[in-house]
Amino acid sequence: MPVEESPLRAEPVDPARYREASRATWISAALNLALTVVQLIVGWLAHSQSLIAHGLHSFSDLLSDFLVLYANRKGSHPADREHPYGHARVETAATLVLGASLAVIGFGILWEATLRLQHVADLPRVELIALWVAIITAASKEALFRYLLRIAKRLRSPMLAANAWHTRADAASALVVVVGIAGALMGWTFLDLLAAAIMGFMILRMGLKLAWDSLQELIDTALDKEKVEAIRRTLLDTPGVLGLHELRTRRMAHQALVDAHVLVDPRISVSEGHRMGERARQRVLEAHPEVADVLVHIDAEEDQALMSNSDNLPDRDVLLAHLNRLLGEEAGGIEKTVLHYLGNRVEAEIFVPPQTCLDDARMARLEQHIARQLDKDPYIRSISLNCRIAPK
Repeated sequence: MPVEESPLRAEPVDPARYREASRATWISAALNLALTVVQLIVGWLAHSQSLIAHGLHSFSDLLSDFLVLYANRKGSHPADREHPYGHARVETAATLVLGASLAVIGFGILWEATLRLQHVADLPRVELIALWVAIITAASKEALFRYLLRIAKRLRSPMLAANAWHTRADAASALVVVVGIAGALMGWTFLDLLAAAIMGFMILRMGLKLAWDSLQELIDTALDKEKVEAIRRTLLDTPGVLGLHELRTRRMAHQALVDAHVLVDPRISVSEGHRMGERARQRVLEAHPEVADVLVHIDAEEDQALMSNSDNLPDRDVLLAHLNRLLGEEAGGIEKTVLHYLGNRVEAEIFVPPQTCLDDARMARLEQHIARQLDKDPYIRSISLNCRIAPK
C-alpha cells in the first residue's frame, strides 16, 4: 500500500503523547528562563563565577527545551512519502545535538574556571545572596528532574529522558556551586572557581554520554540481549513456526523495529505461510509494546546448504511446459499445479480433470507412465495426482 503524503499541518500520530510531552517541556522552559535570569544577574552582582557558569548552563537548558519542543512536534508526525518509517528519529537527532551542546558548554566552563584559578588573588569577594540563589536553584532543578523523568518513563521517550537527566546534572552541579560559594564566603575564594570547574566536568561527561547513546541508535545498534531473546522466544512459540534465523532489531526513538526470517513447513501453501507470518508479527506487537513494527520473512524449513541448490532449477513457466510434456495426452490436461522447490529437485502437486480421476484404468496407465519418466527426469523428484472436489 503506498504511503500517502502528509499535509503541512499533519496531526501527531499520538496526540495525547504529544500534548503531555509538550506540557512537560514548557514547564521546564519557564523554570529555566527564570533561573537563567536570576543566576546571571545575581552571579554578576555577587561576584560568583560558579553561579554565572551555572546561569549559562541554565541558559543552555532553555535552548535545549526549545529544541525538545521542536523535535517532539516534528517527531510525532505520521509517515509520509519521504519518511516511510515516520519521523521518530528526529528525537534521536535532537538528543545527539543536545548531548554535543552540553559537551561543548561543559568544556568551556571547565576551561574558563581553570584559567581563573591561576589568578585567585585578584578575584573580588563573593556575596551571601549568591549562596541563597544557588540553594534555591538546586532544589528547583531536582524537583524538575523528578517530574520530567516520570513523564519520560510513562511516554518511553529517550529525548525527554535526556532532558530530564540534563536537569539532574544541573541539580547536582548546583550543589557543587552551593559548596563552592559557601567555601568562598568562609575565606577560601578558590573554592568558587573549583566548583565551577567541577560543574564543567560533570556537564561535559553527561553531554558525551548522551551524544554517544544517540549515535549508537543512529547507526542501528541492536536492542539489548535480554530484549532480543524475549522477542526470539515469542516468535518461536508461534504455532507453525519451526525455526528462526536472521533476527535483527534496531531502535527508533521510543520505539523498536524488528526483522526476522521464520522457518515453516516447505509443503504448506503460500497463504498459510503468510497467515503464520502475520500471526508471529501480531504476537510480538502484543507481547512487546516498545516494538513499533515487525517484518517477517517466511523461509522453507529445509537444510540451507541443500536449499541453495534450488537456484539452478528453472522457473515456473519452464517447469509447467516440462510437466505437460511429461504427462502427455493421457492426463487429459492439467487444471492446477503446485510446485515445491526443495533442494535440487521439485515436488509437484498436479490436479487433473475429474474425468481422468474417475477412470481407474486411465489413472493406472498415467501413474505408470509418470513413474518411468521420473527415473531420468533432471528436475522433478515426485508427482502427486489430485482431483479437486467442490460443490456444484
